[in-house]
Amino acid sequence: MKIYYEEDLEELHMPLPESQSLQTVGLKRISSAGPVQVIAVTGGKGGVGKTSVSVNLATALARVGRRVMLLDGDLGLANVDVFLGLTPRHTLAHVLSGERTLEEIIVETPQGFHIVPAASGVANMANMGPAEHLNIVQAFSSLAGRLDVLIVDTAAGIADGVLQFSQAAQHVLIVVCDEPASMTDAYALIKVLSRNHGVRRFQVVANMTRTPGEGAMLFQKLERVTSRFLDVVLEFVGEIPEDGYVRKAIREQRPVTDAYPASPAAVAFKKLALKADKWPVPSAPRGNLEFFVERLVRRPAARLEVVQ
Repeated sequence: MKIYYEEDLEELHMPLPESQSLQTVGLKRISSAGPVQVIAVTGGKGGVGKTSVSVNLATALARVGRRVMLLDGDLGLANVDVFLGLTPRHTLAHVLSGERTLEEIIVETPQGFHIVPAASGVANMANMGPAEHLNIVQAFSSLAGRLDVLIVDTAAGIADGVLQFSQAAQHVLIVVCDEPASMTDAYALIKVLSRNHGVRRFQVVANMTRTPGEGAMLFQKLERVTSRFLDVVLEFVGEIPEDGYVRKAIREQRPVTDAYPASPAAVAFKKLALKADKWPVPSAPRGNLEFFVERLVRRPAARLEVVQ
């Protein structure tokens, strides 16, 4: 399946010049109160490291005292539990079926945050009846008083589930890397979310960068195209360097911020957490967890122009 759009994307694939490294900043604890921060971590294609970003961002925020929950939004191919070496007995599917409550399926990680494990067969959330809608909204809303941040690790691409989670969140964090398909697909995702779902603001993080400053240059290429053809605002929030310790931590089924906290990637994730901790939380009704879930399960059908 391919999306048609008219813009010329050649400049997305131009080689990157060398640039200065980003300034190092410290991570400090920031007290919080009020509505829950909801962040959707997404990207145009698989393999850009969305789950790594989600898990390490959750770990870094939990380390500074945030009450964090990570929702595995890849409803058809859940992998957060595998990434963390966990084997949950129950998933969100059991909540929707009425077999378990949300409290019963939540898993606490050794890193200090909680996860809501997903499973295949949950992608039909939009087809739930009124009673199921009410049950799931109330279940998530009951968590609001005990939660500071909800991170949603979405699936790849522009499937309905990705668009659901992204348009319902307060902040959409786009993960890109230095691959032509990553940049092109990230642009396609931003285009669909902005034109069909009213999302106008995006945060962008570059993952697996090979040289200091490469992430900023990737962002500039993406921003040049979006500024010409789309009515959106992009914010560059950092780069995560390619780091052998990340691969080592993945093999150990641990976040690199936990397994190797002094590694270059771990330090970069802590910088990202500092920035995310300062992102403004919109006021009610958009700034509460109940609104997120209501918008998620009651969304209108996506309007995509596609060709087989």
